[in-house]
Amino acid sequence: MAQSHAVDGCLFCSIVAGDVAAHVVLDEAEVVAFLDTRPVFKGHVLIVPRQHVDTLMDLPGALVMPLFTAAQRIGRALEAPGGLDADGVFVGINNRISQSVPHLHVHAVPRRRKDGLRGFFWPRTKYADDDEAAGFAARIAAAIDG
Repeated sequence: MAQSHAVDGCLFCSIVAGDVAAHVVLDEAEVVAFLDTRPVFKGHVLIVPRQHVDTLMDLPGALVMPLFTAAQRIGRALEAPGGLDADGVFVGINNRISQSVPHLHVHAVPRRRKDGLRGFFWPRTKYADDDEAAGFAARIAAAIDG
């Protein structure tokens, strides 16, 4: 589903094109990053490929390194003295479920010890036993391509 052009009506394509204002922190040939307008914490950055791609699974291999290298660099900036001096960074991607804009974006959220953030990984569950866990692992491994 990857497309080499902007998609009409896509907010992030409009930001990348400069048609919608954003607080841009990184503007490179393949990647743009800007502040989330509804941040989890102030300094929450969204990193997007310039090329419209709906989800991580649609991302062309040639864009994997530029996107994740940018996420790494932004994470370092959030933690850096002179940056935000954050104690850590949450990096995450939603694919379809909870993806408010259907243009791949990586969240880089500055974290502080005892910042109160809860709920990113919602209630945890357990496998009934090792056999059930092994069954899940086998199904996933069998479905991995290449």
